[in-house]
Amino acid sequence: MIINEPKQEWGGHWTEKKLNAFSKYVWSYLIIMKKFPYWKTIYFDGFAGSGRRTSVKSDLVEQLAILPEEERVYKCAAERVINIEGLSFDFYYFIDRKSTSLEKLEQHLKTHKASEGKNLIFKNGDCNIYLNELANALQKINPSYSALIFLDPFGMQINWESIEALRGTRSDVWIFIPTGVIVNRLLDRKGELKSLKKLESFFGLGEQEIRDYFYKVESVPTLFGDTEIVSKVLNPIEKISSLYIERLKTVFEYVTPKPLRLDNSKGVPIFHFVFAANNANAVKIASQIIDKG
Repeated sequence: MIINEPKQEWGGHWTEKKLNAFSKYVWSYLIIMKKFPYWKTIYFDGFAGSGRRTSVKSDLVEQLAILPEEERVYKCAAERVINIEGLSFDFYYFIDRKSTSLEKLEQHLKTHKASEGKNLIFKNGDCNIYLNELANALQKINPSYSALIFLDPFGMQINWESIEALRGTRSDVWIFIPTGVIVNRLLDRKGELKSLKKLESFFGLGEQEIRDYFYKVESVPTLFGDTEIVSKVLNPIEKISSLYIERLKTVFEYVTPKPLRLDNSKGVPIFHFVFAANNANAVKIASQIIDKG
């Protein structure tokens, strides 16, 4: 059963498709949690930004060959969450590496009447550090808290160790994975893994495990003896998404079997939005939202 969706509708461009889905889930989450007042709720945004529309630096766009419509053109999840009418979290945590962005976000959110009386907490620094602190708090300090976590980096800043730290916690997690726009580009066609340490940290796997998943090695006879031919698997972008889902299943009891896929103007998948939790009903709701696109 899915909770009825809120009346608000946001966006329309494909880049906002993700936030539309997330906003619907936040609303459903708060409706359900309102029935259990003994649970204290935390909203955790690990890459909160400034709350204003911004673009990726031109040199990064050129380096990654990102099309104009693939740019990161907004950072407004925070504004949407605090403006959900009649529903709220007990605590809102907004994290960002850039202190200037965080200051702008704080100033921006405090201009909203909806922020009055809400516990808005702004933390400058690495999301991985605060994720581990949150996990520790949920596990040891106060197990009566429940967290909804939104991880929306442009790149591969989330370390797998930080995801593992959430094992056994009462947390619902939405993760934005740059499958096609970044990860796939690091998996070189010839098997020359670019930024190997980053790939290992991202997947929580060793080099050979990554190679075995994304490459095939064949021995081809030649006049001068056998030669090994390395070839990349078919549909690597979807394989990246599938692998990350399989990795999440080692930490959480339930993971959406099908992520929300976001394509560029040519129909090529560049991002996947995945949900994980330790609650079957939560994943059911998230899956229904994803299915509706």
